[in-house]
Amino acid sequence: MRFALRFDFRNPEFAGTATADRYAAALDMVEWADRLGCSAVTLSEHHGSADGYLPSPVVMLAAMAARTKTVRFSIAALIAPFHDPLRLAEDLLVLDNLSRGRVDLVVAAGYVREEFELFGVPMKERPRRVTELVTTLKAAFSGQPFDYRGRRVHLTPGPYRPSGPWISLGGSSEPAARRAARIADGFIPSDLRVWEFYRDEVQRLGRPDPGPSPIGATRTTVLAEDPDKGWQQMAPYFLHQMKTYGAWQAQADVSTPYHSVADVDELRASGQFRVVTPDQLMTELRASRTPFANFHPLCGGMPIDLAWSSLRLFEREVLPRVAPGGTDDCS
Repeated sequence: MRFALRFDFRNPEFAGTATADRYAAALDMVEWADRLGCSAVTLSEHHGSADGYLPSPVVMLAAMAARTKTVRFSIAALIAPFHDPLRLAEDLLVLDNLSRGRVDLVVAAGYVREEFELFGVPMKERPRRVTELVTTLKAAFSGQPFDYRGRRVHLTPGPYRPSGPWISLGGSSEPAARRAARIADGFIPSDLRVWEFYRDEVQRLGRPDPGPSPIGATRTTVLAEDPDKGWQQMAPYFLHQMKTYGAWQAQADVSTPYHSVADVDELRASGQFRVVTPDQLMTELRASRTPFANFHPLCGGMPIDLAWSSLRLFEREVLPRVAPGGTDDCS
């Protein structure tokens, strides 16, 4: 089986945790996960958020890469309109070498109006800025000189792996899906319904059919010995996560798995966040053709010790059973 971690570093005031402590805990968690064979760690990016949402994923990934050996990393998503293409390309080339080729990117246009106001970027420029950023990154990752805004440039160092990080586009609209087919290496839809537009455009461009979407519904799983007690402890943080995303997305009229909810009961019924026992998770893993567990350990400002309690249950009571030769070998 595979498992993955995600971090966005929301740290609302009611969580009572210093941001520095939350960063340090995440580095420890990523090192722990790497030792246990974690397949991927994903970071996200937003700016000017009242709860401290991570604004600099490249910096954080540099720290995580230095603490790990094999786990792969992804920025999902890197918000194109807020980055200088050349400077970002340089940072990513350094990160590609530092991580020995373990970083991939999902580039998105962004949708939170306050962020565009923060950087003084008109939202109508999003398509142009996404296209320029992606084409610049791909040219820079070639390791060769290229034309940029009317002049010839050459960025160093070159990439660690040929062609540098894999670049996908994220999005929830038909234009985003078709743009991904034209300029990127792949597409990660936040609304699964738009995958078919990507698939159609890929074939229209004369390339092989990529098939059904490889991305399924994303849910956050937390382990607890007593799920009801776990919900009582974790509900305020899940609710913060859902409501803050929901407010952004309602304002922007975009479609994602998150939405506004009235209370904890509605949140629990949505299934977006789940608190289960190790045995319940094992039942799900046995039934799956592709066993996978996705953890967001510090979700919504989750207390560090509570986050570790879930991860330790996974280490003690799930991994030994699904490892090759274990009682429930899912390899």
